[in-house]
Amino acid sequence: MPSTRTRSKLSIAGVAVAMAAALSACSGGSGAPGSAGGDATEATPAIPAPTIKISPVKGSATVRPDKTVIVTADNGALDDVTVQTPGGEPVEGKFNSARTRWISKQPLKPASKYTVSATASGEGGPATLTSQFTTLKPKYELAVADVTPGIKGETVGIGMPIMVTFNQAVGDKAAVEKALKVDAEKPVKGAWRWINDRLVIYRPAKFWPAHQKVKFTAELSGVRGGRDMYGVEDHTTTIKIGAAWVSTVNIKTHTMVVKRDGKTLQHMKISAGNGTTREYTTTSGIHLTMERGNPVTMISPGRKPGDPGYYKEVVDHAVRISNSGEYIHSAPWSVGSQGRANVSHGCINAHPTQAKWYYDNFHRGDIVKIVGTNRPLEWNNGWGFWQMPFSQWKKGSALEGAGSDV
Repeated sequence: MPSTRTRSKLSIAGVAVAMAAALSACSGGSGAPGSAGGDATEATPAIPAPTIKISPVKGSATVRPDKTVIVTADNGALDDVTVQTPGGEPVEGKFNSARTRWISKQPLKPASKYTVSATASGEGGPATLTSQFTTLKPKYELAVADVTPGIKGETVGIGMPIMVTFNQAVGDKAAVEKALKVDAEKPVKGAWRWINDRLVIYRPAKFWPAHQKVKFTAELSGVRGGRDMYGVEDHTTTIKIGAAWVSTVNIKTHTMVVKRDGKTLQHMKISAGNGTTREYTTTSGIHLTMERGNPVTMISPGRKPGDPGYYKEVVDHAVRISNSGEYIHSAPWSVGSQGRANVSHGCINAHPTQAKWYYDNFHRGDIVKIVGTNRPLEWNNGWGFWQMPFSQWKKGSALEGAGSDV
């Protein structure tokens, strides 16, 4: 039988074993997840890849051409965005400073399929997304029907306006006017003026600087011109401005002086309107040469054969300067009065030799300044646009008459 001292030692040993077992049971074992030993680490959640979103949504089939394409990225930044048609025509756009957003900067082409491709990167890795949509076909297609001047190879004068005619009546004139660009080699201030819903005219504040090219561009594609109306194509015309041909006609002294770039080329004796009626009074003001004819048949307006004041004359080498029947033309029948008296029905009569010279050398848009009568040329009589002060002219712009520098 063991002694009392021995039993005590066994009891103490048993308690120690029991405590060790208890501690072992609580800890769950060395190296186990969450053990007090700290050998294991907690699981870290995965960082998501960037999320790319594209508007218009994929598969849209009737997108308005003036809708903006927007591409965004969450959890990352956009590396690249391309928007283009099957033909490869790209759409320009701009990123924000963080490159988390891209926005298109130009209208889309109507009735066209677009593909949008975007890539992004972030801590969660790269991401890509491709989408397609189609723009609607407009009910009314807007386009440039005519630009004057627009004759290939033509050189025009320093007073020539740019006259743009559309194939549709424009409702949203401001949107269309924003799409019209005038870029001159020798920039000057100018402005558009709407004459009616189809015709808009550009002229500079002062005559064009001579000897340069002016480029007109209508970036109409996708521009909203009115309800259910969008531009379907762009248009470009290059205009060549020649020398500064300026003719000054003095009705009282019966003279016409022609200068090119400031140098006098001709000093002509002329005969103007006799002034017996307003109709037979030559208009004063800044005229532009418009067209020519050889010969031209001139008939008294509003009269028929047998009426008082009726006339029918066939004239040679005639250059039109207004829509009210005024020409500079050859008049052999009035040579005796040229330089002395005004005997015409309103035209500028000139000696046949000098009339032919002028006819052969003029350009559309050359300046003809007439002084000496009490009948002013109306600003909308032919190309009398220079009769209107520029401060008033630019008020006809749909963009608040602010004008522009070109």
